[in-house]
Amino acid sequence: MTLLSQGWGLAVQMIATVVLARLLTPADFGVVAMVTTFSLLLVNFGLNGFTEAVLQREEINDAMASNLFWINLGAGILLTFGLAAAGSLLARFYGDPRVAHVAVGVSATIFITSTSVLHLALIKRAMCFSAVSVNDILAGAVSVAVSILLAWAGWGYWALVAGVVVRPLSTSVGAWTLCRWIPRFPRRLVGTTSMVRFALHVYARFAVNYFARNVDNLLVGWRFGAISLGFYKKAYDLFALSAVVQSLTNVAVSALSRLNRDSPEYRRSILSIMSVAAFWGLGVGANLTLVGKDVVRLLLGPGWEPAGRIFSFFGPGFGVVFLYGTHGWIHLSIGRADRWFRWGLVEFGFTFLLFLLALHWGPAGIAASWTLSLWILTIPALWYAGRPIHLGAAPVIGAVWKYFLASMLAGGVSALFIPELPSFVQASGSANAACRIVTISLLFGILYLGAVILLHQGCAPLYQVGRLLRETLPRGRYSQPSPVVAGTGSAVKSTVL
Repeated sequence: MTLLSQGWGLAVQMIATVVLARLLTPADFGVVAMVTTFSLLLVNFGLNGFTEAVLQREEINDAMASNLFWINLGAGILLTFGLAAAGSLLARFYGDPRVAHVAVGVSATIFITSTSVLHLALIKRAMCFSAVSVNDILAGAVSVAVSILLAWAGWGYWALVAGVVVRPLSTSVGAWTLCRWIPRFPRRLVGTTSMVRFALHVYARFAVNYFARNVDNLLVGWRFGAISLGFYKKAYDLFALSAVVQSLTNVAVSALSRLNRDSPEYRRSILSIMSVAAFWGLGVGANLTLVGKDVVRLLLGPGWEPAGRIFSFFGPGFGVVFLYGTHGWIHLSIGRADRWFRWGLVEFGFTFLLFLLALHWGPAGIAASWTLSLWILTIPALWYAGRPIHLGAAPVIGAVWKYFLASMLAGGVSALFIPELPSFVQASGSANAACRIVTISLLFGILYLGAVILLHQGCAPLYQVGRLLRETLPRGRYSQPSPVVAGTGSAVKSTVL
């Protein structure tokens, strides 16, 4: 259900990209990105931290959930006023007075988001992911509709600001509707401090990771201006779709936390996850390297060619994100958010160094740095995450190397055939771009599956993926009454509709 919602969300986002790119200018996207680079860090204070704390804890009662709700809400209020007050500083930093006004508008998203964090976490704890998925789809659709209508009416970058604010508002309304739990007033309770400490470790890891993944926007906007940032941001937004794997974090942590971390079953499950992630991710990444420019040309239309050139450097890193993201699932499911945070510091330092070295080559150099850092860090990240459960690098490499080789072979052979395509496919225009995407993707897909079968000496990987798809298809009722908050003392049951 989570993957299905991400698919719908991707479709909605694609529609928004296609339409808004034709109604707004790169500068409009750039000035909003200058603020959201900072605001998204603050918006995620509770989403990344308290959510994982609720999911990972063996028991949680009404009083504990209420304490976490008020702590998170108070932090949200402080961060909201903080961003609004910092708007003038951001405007001076970027040299653009519009940034101050955008910061005030976007700051509202922090408070609005904080009102729904605990409700969404309790729904996920009950593993009612279908309810969360539907809520996300509706919120995304409402946000996109508002942005498109206001952009069409001539609101410029304020159309994007309105869409940013409307999304968490819709999400919060849906969360309170689905989870009919009313928090009580806070009171002293043993265990609150440990949960807050766990949440802070998770958020600290998120913050470090966020800086690593957004300092590029900061550098590009500071060094090259709003227009260059607009081109870079749209290319990066397409690359960031690879983070769909992160949407499965709550599902994976909820499931893996129920297994014994020292059991062979846990290690088999992790290696199976890595194998499937490598099969899909490395194949998709290699294919996007071949067709990336045409994807951008088809989606964004004329005038966005620089974004296509930038995206071609993101392509090789698109797929490895699928595999890299699984290291966080290990840290969280075994309760070692502190190790996850420490690895985040290593990741940030290494990636930031590459950004500084590549700044001379402009936005394309920054994009290439992203890809290089992901390829270098993936195996060390998985090795470090697996140390507490005695999962070394050798089993990880054994689970994924054949998919890496298959993607390289299929990509190389496809690249040799591209110049031999018919002349009508080589021509410019959106229709020819679509034709090239379909033709090259079919060629690559056939070669990739053939290479996977050849290297594995059979169709076992395809059967594994097929079984996974069969087993994960939702059956019966998508949601039902579930105990969202349960524990000793005053237990509370909330109905998820």
